[in-house]
Amino acid sequence: MKTWHKIGSLIILLVIISYTFVRLLPASTKVMPPSFSTTANLSLTPTTTITQEANTPGTCHIHGVLPDHSCTPGAVDPKVTQDNINQTICVNGYTKTVRPPVSYTDKLKTQQITAYGYTDTNKGDYEEDHLISLEIGGSPTDPKNLWPEPGASPNPKDKIENLCHEKVCSGQISLSEAQHEISTDWQTACE
Repeated sequence: MKTWHKIGSLIILLVIISYTFVRLLPASTKVMPPSFSTTANLSLTPTTTITQEANTPGTCHIHGVLPDHSCTPGAVDPKVTQDNINQTICVNGYTKTVRPPVSYTDKLKTQQITAYGYTDTNKGDYEEDHLISLEIGGSPTDPKNLWPEPGASPNPKDKIENLCHEKVCSGQISLSEAQHEISTDWQTACE
């Protein structure tokens, strides 16, 4: 358990350093997180753009079934915490309340298929997937948490996402532990 705490502390330190580095970059190289405006009919309209670097073919590289960690490191929703999981992710139907519209994810998928340098550019051959799933408090809209996962849905990652959700909501593992494990290597997360 002490080893996991040391690893977790190191990761937190790396995230802080990375965040600080990104904040120092010129604005033209940053990926701005999306924002959504809610209208009277409660429709969501994406108001974000992806930087030119994200559209450069071959900027990102898939590693087996894992996304490129430099392009898709994962991002969490700050509204979901260990203290409020019983009012958020552990409520049946929660993900439907935060899932971004297809109009947003399809546009992002097209851009990321290019960035990942996939030779197959048919959007239907990919699921625009949340690396840290919505079921365990992943950011719904941050491009750093979404990637064009080869294959259709459902896929093998879905079982892992459900397992992590079950273990977090039953108290077998912490929210942050599940988020860390799935963003590091979803194949072995929450075992």
